[in-house]
Amino acid sequence: MQQRIQAAVNEIGTVLLGKERQIRLAMCCLISGGHLLIEDLPGMGKTTLAHALARVFGLDFSRIQFTSDLLPADILGVSIFEQQSGRFSFHPGPIFRQLILADEINRTTPKTQSALLEAMEEGQVSVEGETRPLPSPFFVIATQNPGSLAGTFPLPESQLDRFLMRIGIGYPDPRAERELLESDNVRNRAASVQQLMSVSDLVEMRRMAAGVTLSPLLLDYVQRLIARTRDSEEIHFGLSPRGSIAVVRATRTWAFMEGRQHAVPEDVQAVLPAVVEHRLRAATDAEGRTGTALAQRLLNEVDVF
Repeated sequence: MQQRIQAAVNEIGTVLLGKERQIRLAMCCLISGGHLLIEDLPGMGKTTLAHALARVFGLDFSRIQFTSDLLPADILGVSIFEQQSGRFSFHPGPIFRQLILADEINRTTPKTQSALLEAMEEGQVSVEGETRPLPSPFFVIATQNPGSLAGTFPLPESQLDRFLMRIGIGYPDPRAERELLESDNVRNRAASVQQLMSVSDLVEMRRMAAGVTLSPLLLDYVQRLIARTRDSEEIHFGLSPRGSIAVVRATRTWAFMEGRQHAVPEDVQAVLPAVVEHRLRAATDAEGRTGTALAQRLLNEVDVF
């Protein structure tokens, strides 16, 4: 299975050049059963990563472009009166897909942002008093521009906590950028990504990842990291129990992707920044921005054993 995972990473890497770590983290998030937030400047490859991930796993894909005038019904769906039948018929919205790209989620209003909360947490939506299940698997990739850009509505902590991971793409290295410049059509390359996995493969990988063993000593290390977030005067508020569970889930999946049946401290260290950075805020940050350096500081200050 490890070889198939690496082949999938390499396939996505043909369109997102030089970003293997970001690809592996996105895949780790998918296998863990969480949701992914990608925050970066426009044009950095956020949408390309979402498209390629859907194609490699053969998932039904839907892109929702979040704008300031988007309404919850535009996402969830609406009932329309059918004259022929004489009754209302529900027309599902674009959220009824296996992989949802919520593009520029922080450009829409908080009311519309909150329409995703139940879907991301419960795998279902409530429309007009009726609960409707969403497809399984259900994976949300939300992209957002940095809050310093014009026309953005910052996601509240309650919504940020629904995302298992947050990553950034970053600028390409010179070699990868040169290859992009020499390419005739990057969009055609994205369309050529081959399906290497299936939904049944994803379900099996989730089962195997959940079976990875975490030793008591490793759990002690995780708990020390979590306790430091709650005790440190530099952090406004520490990790919630949901955040703690997210660290463990991601650690198990990363170990599985590395071909191990047991997790090691390096697995925790590999996923911790992506899992906790959007959940932490520096106590000195009056504007409520999450601190990207806090996770690395935790790793530097907390002993493994």
